[in-house]
Amino acid sequence: MASRVPVLVRHNLILVAREPGPMISRIVMPIVIMLVLRPLYTSALGGQARGTGQVVVGVLVMFSLLGMSVVGNAVLTERAWHTLERLRASPANPAELLLGKAVPVLVLVLAQQVVILGVGIGVLGLPVPDPGLLALSVLSWAVALLCCGGAVATLVRSHAELSAAVDIGAALCTVLAGALVPLSAMPAWSRHLAPASPGYWAMRGLRGALAGQRAVALSSAGVLTGVAVLGAAVAGFRLAHGWGRSRTL
Repeated sequence: MASRVPVLVRHNLILVAREPGPMISRIVMPIVIMLVLRPLYTSALGGQARGTGQVVVGVLVMFSLLGMSVVGNAVLTERAWHTLERLRASPANPAELLLGKAVPVLVLVLAQQVVILGVGIGVLGLPVPDPGLLALSVLSWAVALLCCGGAVATLVRSHAELSAAVDIGAALCTVLAGALVPLSAMPAWSRHLAPASPGYWAMRGLRGALAGQRAVALSSAGVLTGVAVLGAAVAGFRLAHGWGRSRTL
């Protein structure tokens, strides 16, 4: 595995670098939204610290959810190019194929989150009491996103289906996470459903890290790790058992 994964990662980095537009938009748009909406959140939540934390973490979670489409499209592209079966026939096993697709996207998703947090910290004055705890929360959320994106890509039949699944899923996760409006201001039924959303645990973990609440951040990272394991298992199973052979784009 050690000798094949770097080759796959390098190949997929080249493919991603050829079309940087989607990731550029996912970095620029959240920054603009943060700068514009921060005064509104500060006024609505009754304090600069609360308002800044809500807008930075909420925007980060909302736009990073769209990163699922990046890894999903990377997997589906192999089917569109009719190269998936060649990869499956190569010595690379499903785990290596998934790593080769996921690592380049992981770099991009982490870069997106670092830039958003960097603007929040450097421009908006967001305090960070424990950088290590924040890094763990960011990493666990990014890995969970990629594994979920890979799983979704192996369950749909086309780019159109992937787009619909990611758009609807991202909207639900964003709302139930409390990324747009704090959960305390939402209906009771949505608060009960919120823990079913991975975004909820991302918001909880990031807020805990920014508040220095180690137990909250670590427990949230643990849940996201479980989500990542489940997503990777689904994607690996589908790749190992002939996904793509009976379906056409």
